[in-house]
Amino acid sequence: MATPSSTASPLFLREDEVRRGIELLYFGYSHMTRSIDEGLSAQGLGRAHHRALYFIARQPGLMIGDLLALLAITKQSLGRVLNELIERGLVDTRRGELDRRQKLLYLTEQGQAMEAELFDALREKMATAYVQAGQGSVTGFWQVLEGLIPEQDRGMIAALRKS
Repeated sequence: MATPSSTASPLFLREDEVRRGIELLYFGYSHMTRSIDEGLSAQGLGRAHHRALYFIARQPGLMIGDLLALLAITKQSLGRVLNELIERGLVDTRRGELDRRQKLLYLTEQGQAMEAELFDALREKMATAYVQAGQGSVTGFWQVLEGLIPEQDRGMIAALRKS
């Protein structure tokens, strides 16, 4: 439940209100992701590896080009991340059925287990925050975050909800 000092001012677009939102978003994301950093580091992996595992889990058979768009990283960076995940037996590539030039990405059983473990840690953090904020706040939070995403990229997010 919001306390008077934690509610937005009726003039919520003032600089200090915007800065508070930016700071909360930054620190909230940082603390959430730190909860899995140690486990990733123990495996010799980083956040880019986790993001790749996450999106491949959400869309098995994801094309490399689509993952590149989701992650918004360079081809070189993605190549390095995917090569490591493939070498470790976490990701498998298959040729497309209709277009044999396509490389489709799938998590192996080991990759599924690792992604599920990482997701569980993140789910715990998000669920706790959602419960503290209350059901009505969750939709507003989603709307604010969606508002940060350029209109042309929102289709990628919609596709994830269909998975």
